[in-house]
Amino acid sequence: MAFFFNRGRSRHPSDIVRSIKDQLVRLREASPTAAKVEDELAKQLSQMKLIVQGTQEIEVSPEQVHALVQATLQEDLLYELARSLYILPFEARKDTQTIFSHILRFKPGNSNQADPPVISYIVHNRPEVIIELCKGYEHSQSAMPCGTILREALKFDVIAAIILYDQSEDGEPAIRLGEVQPGVPQTGNGIFWNFFHWIDRGTFELSADAFTTFREILTRHKSLVTGYLATNFDRFFDQFNSVLVQSDSYVTKRQSIKLLGEILLDRANYNVMMAYVESGENLKLCMKLLRDDRKMVQYEGFHVFKVFVANPNKSVAVQRILINNRDRLLKFLPRFLEDRTDDDQFTDEKSFLVRQIELLPKEPIDPTRSAREPSRPGVNTATVA
Repeated sequence: MAFFFNRGRSRHPSDIVRSIKDQLVRLREASPTAAKVEDELAKQLSQMKLIVQGTQEIEVSPEQVHALVQATLQEDLLYELARSLYILPFEARKDTQTIFSHILRFKPGNSNQADPPVISYIVHNRPEVIIELCKGYEHSQSAMPCGTILREALKFDVIAAIILYDQSEDGEPAIRLGEVQPGVPQTGNGIFWNFFHWIDRGTFELSADAFTTFREILTRHKSLVTGYLATNFDRFFDQFNSVLVQSDSYVTKRQSIKLLGEILLDRANYNVMMAYVESGENLKLCMKLLRDDRKMVQYEGFHVFKVFVANPNKSVAVQRILINNRDRLLKFLPRFLEDRTDDDQFTDEKSFLVRQIELLPKEPIDPTRSAREPSRPGVNTATVA
């Protein structure tokens, strides 16, 4: 068997890359010989995977991988693979996922760049690769392999920047890293905004994977995302609250409320949190979650609700809602999820909120200007490295 593997390794990487690209073109043409093309393509991708991953018997050769990476970029193969993933046979999709993951992190021994060369090439020259990988969520066949590749790429903040700031239409070039303008509000038509649809309307597996990637985008690179949320505050949270927090899917609803709590309670998002908890409408939504039929939705909703109550500089709108509902809240909270007797922190937090509600004034008090000033998000114009 090793003899056959060695025969595959004897081919120059550039020949394998060109062969794969040719087979992809034929496969996209959906010719009568598609089955034969699929078989040949699967063999070529298997050979490519062998070069980047090796086996127990065959060690990876950095020189071979370097040559393969150069040929892959020269032939624009990553883009062709990204947009073709959904039509590949199952094993070929798995091999492609492995190939992408290895190539994205590969760094030649003499490289002194912070990011791997493929990452730098993508964000400066071919960001369409990332856009096509995101579009993999439009097909159930490619959702999970594309998601796995994206999360590997999202280890680098420059990839997150491309996803967040691209607003290209179909057929248009995607945004290059040098074109990113953090302080300019988004239109809501870019690739990032499609995640709301994929999460809320996809099949269970597709939705779950899309949410995992969505969460990675919003939580991994804090300084980048804080600026993005500040600049696009109203548009983002309008979508987040209406599409995800109020989703008909229990899983989507619960995960989204939990993610909302993580975003608001992250110290890096202080200004974003303060802006969110100024809104009376946001408070009404959280109070509605407390009355949900499902206990875990109630529990996750509580962790958002407590931010409104614990805020020492509550807006007039928030104060008015809490004051108007003071008596009901004081009766409701002590009995709220009272079966969580082993959760001392939750019990303490409930007691704290009860005390804060008891201390509310009879009428709303306009907070001082100095207390309000940091509560509105400022534009973070920090450039992406």
